Amino acid sequence: MISRQLLAVILAVGSAVPAAAHDAQRVKLVLSVNVDAPPAKVWSVIGNFQDLSWDCAVAHTTGQGGNTPNGVATRSVTLKSGGVLPNEDLERYEPQKFTYATFLPHVDVHVLPVTNYSAILDVVPSPSGGSTVEWRSAFYRGYPNFGPPPELNEAAAIKAVSAMVKPALACLKSRFAHHG
Repeated sequence: MISRQLLAVILAVGSAVPAAAHDAQRVKLVLSVNVDAPPAKVWSVIGNFQDLSWDCAVAHTTGQGGNTPNGVATRSVTLKSGGVLPNEDLERYEPQKFTYATFLPHVDVHVLPVTNYSAILDVVPSPSGGSTVEWRSAFYRGYPNFGPPPELNEAAAIKAVSAMVKPALACLKSRFAHHG
């Protein structure tokens, strides 16, 4: 009887370990920049979901639904590198709070090595004056199964998202820089 119970525990533990090892962890990455302009002025540049002309890496966007969230507004982003981020959904849009949230359910992992990418863009007053623009990303690595290749693991996903967001924020900052 004891050996059966022990065998049952070993089998239960043995079958649980591989399942846990296959799970990719959701990564959260928060990047921000201080901008020398009040939140309303910054929002007037970045607040239109359909317009990413402020992002230096974006060649153009196409979309529909304006700024109406919850399955109405979508956009496809063509990067200057030639990659496309297709069918990004506007999940939440709150202009009075200077914030919106997006979800990119499908992406070519050769363009961005992630799955289930979501982002929240916020503009808040900065304690030192001006604004802080915060870009919060959440995503899974590009290869969700156990043993991802190096180009599709968490480190590659974080590097790629950082490489997408940091220049966009720097471009926005330079747009509002006072040249005196």
